[in-house]
Amino acid sequence: MSEVAAETSKLDLELERIVDIPPSLVWAAWTTPAHLLEWFTPAPWKTVDCEIDLRPGGIFRTVMRSPEGVDHDNAGCYLEVIPGKKLVFTDALGPGFRPTGNSFMTATVTFEAHEAGTRYKAVVMHKNAEDMQKHMDMGFHQGWGAALDQLVAHMKKLN
Repeated sequence: MSEVAAETSKLDLELERIVDIPPSLVWAAWTTPAHLLEWFTPAPWKTVDCEIDLRPGGIFRTVMRSPEGVDHDNAGCYLEVIPGKKLVFTDALGPGFRPTGNSFMTATVTFEAHEAGTRYKAVVMHKNAEDMQKHMDMGFHQGWGAALDQLVAHMKKLN
């Protein structure tokens, strides 16, 4: 690993888990707005709106509502889309790769077939240690883990 890569990796948060549903269902949960609305935000928060244009440069937008009723609009774009296998998205760029000026993170989510279902991995990169710490303090591992549990439970109900 190069020195730059080693330094950069200190700014990443990761969640990796084997889930007991196939990659096709995990992919559908991430790429179908009706599904994403059901699981994306850890309870008691809710996702109340979602836009997905599943292509590099296409919009990925969610509106998360706090338990107090405050909406948080999060918009960005996809950087990479490999059907059934990988999504990369960022808030540093908006639709059409237009810079937003208010970046917080870039996320890579991968779905790999596993004998027990899917090896799910999310890597979230931050531009600096302060943003990474803020994400940790927001409960990254608990929140992304709870959302993944909700994803699995939602997709099992449909299957």
